[in-house]
Amino acid sequence: MPRWTTEELVEAPYFTWRNWMGMIGPGLVMGASAVGGGEWLAGPAVTAMYGPSLLWVATVSILIQVLYNIEISRYTLYTGEPIFTGKFRVPPGPALWLWIYLLLDWGSIFPYLIVNAAVTLEAMFISGFDPSDKHWWIHKFVSTGLYLLCAVPLIVGGKVYNSLKVVMSAKLLIVFGFLLLVALLFSRPVQWLEIGSGFLQWGNLPVELDEDRNKNGVLDPGEDFDLDGRLDQREVVLPKTVDSNGDGTLDTWEKDENGKLKSFVDLDGDGKRDGPNIENMFVTLWQEGRLPNVDLKLIAFIAGLAAIAGNGGLTNTPISNFTRDQGWGMGFHVGAIPSMVGGHGIALSHVGCVFEVNEASLPRWNRWYQHIVRDQVFVWMGACFVGVALPSILSIAFLPRGTEVDRSKVASATSVGVAQAVLNPPEGVLATNPLVQSIVSGEAVAETFRMATLFCGFLVLMTSMVSTMDGFVRRWVDVFWTASAKLRSLDASYIKYVYFSVLVCYTIFGVTVIWLTDKPGRVFEIATMGYNFALAFSCWHTMVVNSILLPGKLRPHWLIRTGLGVGGIYFLFLGTMAILGLFGVV
Repeated sequence: MPRWTTEELVEAPYFTWRNWMGMIGPGLVMGASAVGGGEWLAGPAVTAMYGPSLLWVATVSILIQVLYNIEISRYTLYTGEPIFTGKFRVPPGPALWLWIYLLLDWGSIFPYLIVNAAVTLEAMFISGFDPSDKHWWIHKFVSTGLYLLCAVPLIVGGKVYNSLKVVMSAKLLIVFGFLLLVALLFSRPVQWLEIGSGFLQWGNLPVELDEDRNKNGVLDPGEDFDLDGRLDQREVVLPKTVDSNGDGTLDTWEKDENGKLKSFVDLDGDGKRDGPNIENMFVTLWQEGRLPNVDLKLIAFIAGLAAIAGNGGLTNTPISNFTRDQGWGMGFHVGAIPSMVGGHGIALSHVGCVFEVNEASLPRWNRWYQHIVRDQVFVWMGACFVGVALPSILSIAFLPRGTEVDRSKVASATSVGVAQAVLNPPEGVLATNPLVQSIVSGEAVAETFRMATLFCGFLVLMTSMVSTMDGFVRRWVDVFWTASAKLRSLDASYIKYVYFSVLVCYTIFGVTVIWLTDKPGRVFEIATMGYNFALAFSCWHTMVVNSILLPGKLRPHWLIRTGLGVGGIYFLFLGTMAILGLFGVV
């Protein structure tokens, strides 16, 4: 790896209320991209089943990622290089880290966002859409077309970063605006409070329980977990008994006379399996001297939410790339990646650029660091929490508690609930006001809201695929632009050709995956399975990079290093549970 060059650290911008818009940078782009699979697929699926009680898992994930984002930006502020390049500078060098990170980054290649975006778009126009059966061909062609369309913003617009900023700003305005409108009209204030409190209910764990906690045979206050007015018993899941494809493996259940799968013992005959519940680890330990009897399969179920609440996996790393492309810190001296079309006069240096740490530069460094913290805490973290909360409010308001729904179909199920709420607004919501109801009522309006809900789901997943695609290509192009002697011999303006070439290869692989996988939900599981492992290792590696490569006065405090270490353990545990659940070990 070549040595850094040296320049002077430029002045950091001073924050005032007049220039706050100009202060927004990578936090906006990455915050908008964070409103994606975790928020639109995994989050609502979890809250539909368990209510908001498990959202604290997302809180922990987001807080750890805030710390991680700030620390990878710390490296970029000093060197003008993205964190991925810094990781390859740490001994023993690129030869080892190349293979480790290729293994950790494979989840970003699987286009789970786009195949689920296609399902959402298709559900807008085809009633009863089934991507794995009668509509297989339609789904494949739509997914492929959308996937190719995702590459367009990465090819035109000058700086690739500028194109992403426009796309993500539009996404936030449209999606947050519509979801806020729906939430204000059709949800109750108590549901907003439920969501807010759910982010803070530390220690809640998913369990299988009868609702009669005190065994008195009466539905006491607090026991009606699924809010159905009955004292439910735990209904056991039955083993699969049918080999549907003749491969020697039992993969589904028998059907009853109505064509429904007999997958559980339906004790009360309501057609819905009862038993999913919540226990708080700390309360149970204090009151009963034991830990909750957690089914590890349920931990595996919520691991997908933790994996991609926020950004997740290695998809956070572009924050440091964008810090450079924004020209913050020493990124001012190294340039940016230009787009293939319109990127005239933009180039990227092959090596980073550092500054001399002295009494004159330290105050400027401190202001740049505060600038990064402000961007990540107020913009990125704010977008993440709102992005988790709004779709979850919809699932709580429009899907009955305890609803088991496939992640790929949760947006469709929610949209139907929104349409039904327009036709028959629940008591206590703003839409029951006569003046509001005179405007927002009727079948035509209900269908408009249903389509708009689906469109928002499509927009969320589509744009997140754009940022995921760019993030993967960007981090590997940046590394090889510095690490490869052959690429270093090229003129600095040739970076756009390298970026475009890798983008084409990435797209070809993604299209291949689209045609070889049948179930959108399976693509989600495969892709996110590695996200927790990737973020765990990246937390630890970032801690090492900043503790070795940065000058002593710029290195992170020991509390920050401890936070990264604990964060890595947290994601490692959830990743282990997810992979055990995927392969049926738990």
